[in-house]
Amino acid sequence: MTTAIAIGLHNFPEGLATFVGGIHDPKVGAVLAIAIAIHNIPEGLCVALPIFYATGNRCKAFWWAVLSGGTEVIAALLAWAVLASIVSDTTYAILFGVVAGMMVIISVRELLPTAHYYDPEDTMVTNSFIAGMVVMAVSLILFIV
Repeated sequence: MTTAIAIGLHNFPEGLATFVGGIHDPKVGAVLAIAIAIHNIPEGLCVALPIFYATGNRCKAFWWAVLSGGTEVIAALLAWAVLASIVSDTTYAILFGVVAGMMVIISVRELLPTAHYYDPEDTMVTNSFIAGMVVMAVSLILFIV
């Protein structure tokens, strides 16, 4: 349950970023939505599998995964309700900066140290980190072409 809540909180800025990107440029919104949807697959598994193995209930595991991912939609709706009439280039810059900062700090302060805890010899973490950056860079290049 803690994982579901943590991922739900993590998904909130993703919904905000998708909304802001989509309202500014639908192509940017689509790229963000696709990228976020791809990385939500392992997130959903991280929520559903422990709940399934703890309870044996597939329905409960599925709905907790859906609920944790649903915060993206809630964030997008809240952003629309609050920001739809006041968006400007400055607003976009501030929101993208805040959301990017939130995502980076989560990665640097939480995910990487945890990864190194489970791989103290660094046999996989650094290479996986670089591979993830390459995948994201290639996906950005593919959407430009």
